[in-house]
Amino acid sequence: MSGSLIRRFTPFFTARIRQNQRLLSSSSAAVLHHASPSSPSSSFSREPVQMTENCIQRMKELVANESSADEKMLRLSVETGGCSGFQYVFNLDDRINSDDRVFEREGIKLVVDNVSYDFVKGATVDYVEELIRSAFVVTENPSAVGGVVARVHSW
Repeated sequence: MSGSLIRRFTPFFTARIRQNQRLLSSSSAAVLHHASPSSPSSSFSREPVQMTENCIQRMKELVANESSADEKMLRLSVETGGCSGFQYVFNLDDRINSDDRVFEREGIKLVVDNVSYDFVKGATVDYVEELIRSAFVVTENPSAVGGVVARVHSW
């Protein structure tokens, strides 16, 4: 029985892995050819990543509670892994790298590296509170193919 299941799902998983590899290699190539880190337009984005009011409010609370003098920003990145091949990762960061795109609203900055941007352009970042957790999440993503899992840090 398990042998027949493996034979049935092998083509699906193989196709999914190839699709993920193509997506990663095409986005990396596009970044190398179209965005130079020293270019002033490298942080310009035609399709911004949006932040909801809940996201802005929670970031303001986190920044106010920080004892560090460094400005904290929300960093969104997309990494390989998860059930569908990709996962969103949120971190607090105090540094902007040369290949980052910065989206700002009401003084709150969302930072996305160029490779991850290809997977989240036009997306919306929200902060949700549920009974068992509270976390930053990507609620709408027109760039997502299939599903994407969120790995989040709760603050």
